[in-house]
Amino acid sequence: MQSSTCQHDYIEIYDGPRHSSPLLGRLCSGSFPTFVSSSNMMTVRFHSDSRYSYRGFQAHYSSIPADHNTTLLCLPDYMHAVVSRDYLQSQGYSAQMVTLNDNRCRPTVTSQEVVFNIPYDGCGTIREENNDTIDYSNTIKIASSGYIIKRKKNINLHISCKMLQKTWKQVMYAAEDTIDVNEYQFGRYDMNITFYDSSAFSRQVRSSPYFIDLNQNLYLQACLHSSDPNLKVFVDTCVASPDPRDFNTLAYDIVRNGCPRDSSYATFYSPYNYFARFKFNAFEFMSRHPSVYLRCELVVCRLGDYSSRCYRGCSSRSKRDTSPAEERVDVVVGPIQLREGPVQSGNATTAK
Repeated sequence: MQSSTCQHDYIEIYDGPRHSSPLLGRLCSGSFPTFVSSSNMMTVRFHSDSRYSYRGFQAHYSSIPADHNTTLLCLPDYMHAVVSRDYLQSQGYSAQMVTLNDNRCRPTVTSQEVVFNIPYDGCGTIREENNDTIDYSNTIKIASSGYIIKRKKNINLHISCKMLQKTWKQVMYAAEDTIDVNEYQFGRYDMNITFYDSSAFSRQVRSSPYFIDLNQNLYLQACLHSSDPNLKVFVDTCVASPDPRDFNTLAYDIVRNGCPRDSSYATFYSPYNYFARFKFNAFEFMSRHPSVYLRCELVVCRLGDYSSRCYRGCSSRSKRDTSPAEERVDVVVGPIQLREGPVQSGNATTAK
C-alpha cells in the first residue's frame, strides 16, 4: 500500500539524496509500484517502530540507459559536457558551430561527440553562492553562421553543477522554447590523506604498512583536489580501529565533531585552505592490535562562510545538522603498525 499515513514499519523512496530530493512514495504493505529516478541516484529509507517483526520488504532494481544526446559529469576539477554529433546533425548543425560562453575554450571533436572539459574557475564559468548551494554555470551555444539567413533557432545548453548537501547536483537544460534537455548526475569530492614524517610537512611517508614507535607523533595532511579556490577543508572526526571495515565495534576516538578526544591531538597552520594539517601521538590502543586504520570525516565548506562547520570548531551538534552547503567526505588510511626489531618498509597507500 502506498500512503502518506504509514504509522508502523514503512519504506520511503527519494529521487536522489534523502535530505535534498523529492519523496517519490511511502510504502507500508501490499503491492508496490515502480519508481524511476531522474538521475543516477535513488535513496531507499527503511523506518521501523521496533514493535513487531514480520517478513519485511523486498525490492528489485535495474538501471536503464540515459539519453545519449547530451551528457554532463561534475568532476572534482571541471565539468565534463558531451554533445552527440548525431544530435547536432538531426537539428541541422555541425560540430564547428558549438562554442562556450568564452569561445577561446575549444572542445575536443571526435567522430561521434563534441567534448568540453570546463574548469570551475575559467572558460566563462560563473560562480554564485546561494543559501544552500555553490553554483557553477556555463553555456554551450549552438548557432548558425551569421552570414546566412537563420532558419533555425539557436540552441543554448545551460550547464550547472551545484554543491548540495553531500553531493554535487548536475543539471543541463536547453534555454527558451528549444528542445529541452535535462541531465542529472551525482558525484563527490576527491580527497586524500597523507602521512608526513615531521611537523614541517615536507616529506611524505611512502611505506606501507607505516611502522611507528609507541608514543611517536603522527603527522597527517588532508588535501582536497578541486579547481575552485573558494573552498575550505576541516577535520571533523577521526576514529581508529583494527578493522578497516568496522569503526564501531572496537574504536578509539581521536577527534569527534571537531572536539579533541585524545589529549595529543593538535592542528597546524596550513598555507592553503584546501589543506588541513593535524597530528596525534601513537596511543596505547595500537599496542593491543597488530594493525590500526584511521577513518577521518572531513568537511568541505565555502571559504569565508563563518556560519559553516569549518569555522565553528568544536561542536556538539549532530552531523545530521550539517548545513546544506557543506559536504562530508570519509577517508580511510592505513595500516599503521608498531615497529618490532629492524625497520621494515614497503609502499604507502591511502584508501578512500
